[in-house]
Amino acid sequence: MADLNMIDALNLALAYELEHDPDVVLLGEDIGVNGGVFRATVGLQARFGAQRVLDTPLAETALAGTAIGMAAMGLKPVVEIQFSGFLYPVIDHVLNHASRLRNRTRGRLSCPLVIRAPCGAGIHAPEHHSESPEALFAHIPGLRVVTPSSPARAYGLLLAAIRDPDPVIFFEPTRLYRLFRQTVDDDGEALPLDTCFTLRDGPDATLVSWGGAVQDALGAADLLAQDGVMVEVIDVATLKPIDMNTILTSVAKTGRCVIVHEGSRTGGIGAEIAAGIAERGLYSLLAPVQRVTGYDVVVPLYRLENQYMPGASRIVAAVKQALEAS
Repeated sequence: MADLNMIDALNLALAYELEHDPDVVLLGEDIGVNGGVFRATVGLQARFGAQRVLDTPLAETALAGTAIGMAAMGLKPVVEIQFSGFLYPVIDHVLNHASRLRNRTRGRLSCPLVIRAPCGAGIHAPEHHSESPEALFAHIPGLRVVTPSSPARAYGLLLAAIRDPDPVIFFEPTRLYRLFRQTVDDDGEALPLDTCFTLRDGPDATLVSWGGAVQDALGAADLLAQDGVMVEVIDVATLKPIDMNTILTSVAKTGRCVIVHEGSRTGGIGAEIAAGIAERGLYSLLAPVQRVTGYDVVVPLYRLENQYMPGASRIVAAVKQALEAS
């Protein structure tokens, strides 16, 4: 048991699976000798060898296609894409092959593939290094989409993703990589997929978020508590499929819901959650569902980055609006 940041926790989970499952292999650009652009795989090639931790050419399309073939033949490849903006060439293979393999072969083949990608703004990087494209991948049938919000959840969710027999897109919030440390026990215990995590209880409103924005939601919860407003904070964690039951149970208790995400507003995961609440929890609502999101623009350069992101002040304002509406 150790206090680790998210990068350390991801490295620990990858090492655990490499050690305990000979079918697990890692692929990516500069992940071997250099340990990856954010050093999530540092030391793993030296420990497990170049046939288990493979440095690949700078060719995301070829990387995805190769990994899908490996997965179809029984290996468990874990692919690192350096930044989420470099995922777009991968969509062709993921949409046309990885997500359909089980259905196409009537269950004869599966695709136990994990694609890891840093995502989100907050590190003063260009737009291709700062995007949150989770909604694009959540729209593809046959994929799971997962994103952790803390070191402990990064460890447990990555273990679960690698052990899943079907493809998983694993988005890692870049701004959380080294933001804080948390006690992580290297016990090989996976966290459940398809499950929300309730991080804080409260009767006044429900804050629903995921990834890096969870920390914004927790910060907003602290500010609201100073005014006597106690909110429930839910980390969605698995964005496809969504555990709506946990969200609906919370909304039934609080009567108000604010959804927070960094990705752009139109067609976002927040809209899907709001629709689910409207379909199954409308009569629980005391106020309209609020969304605090990124804007429908390209992620701006760092001088405007904070204006783009759903910070604590915007979340607090949305919660107060929900309280006033009721």
